[in-house]
Amino acid sequence: MKMLETGDITPDVTLQTADGGNMRLSETRGRPLVLYFYPKDDTSGCTAEAQSFSELAGAFDLAGTPVVGVSKDSPKSHAKFIEKYSLRVTLATDADGSVCEAFDVWVEKNMYGRKYMGIERATFLIDKDGRIARVWRKVKVPGHAEEVLAAARALT
Repeated sequence: MKMLETGDITPDVTLQTADGGNMRLSETRGRPLVLYFYPKDDTSGCTAEAQSFSELAGAFDLAGTPVVGVSKDSPKSHAKFIEKYSLRVTLATDADGSVCEAFDVWVEKNMYGRKYMGIERATFLIDKDGRIARVWRKVKVPGHAEEVLAAARALT
């Protein structure tokens, strides 16, 4: 499987949102979209990332670019996470891992010498035509949401 790159059409996948609804990527065409992948709800780095995107939610709205975070956590876990931190981004579930596979973010990780499979922190900025405008892999959280916002503004 080829790693997705700038200019590629995004896979047409369906995600379940925290409110129990479904979101199909092809249905978001006509406006840009930020799709960010993160390992786990309510962990330090993932919380910081969600809070950073939430703090800039108004600016993303002005840029006409919704932000959706994706992990393998359940909709119930997402709902608790959103409530606990007053998050202003949409969180979606990839319970079976098919979306992570499609975006090539399900990778082998190594922590303290132990190898395991997990979600690579990555962000995809998708243009209004469903093409990948920008990809960030192995994301470092500080300053990331601001960089994504600048790129989203450049699309409009």
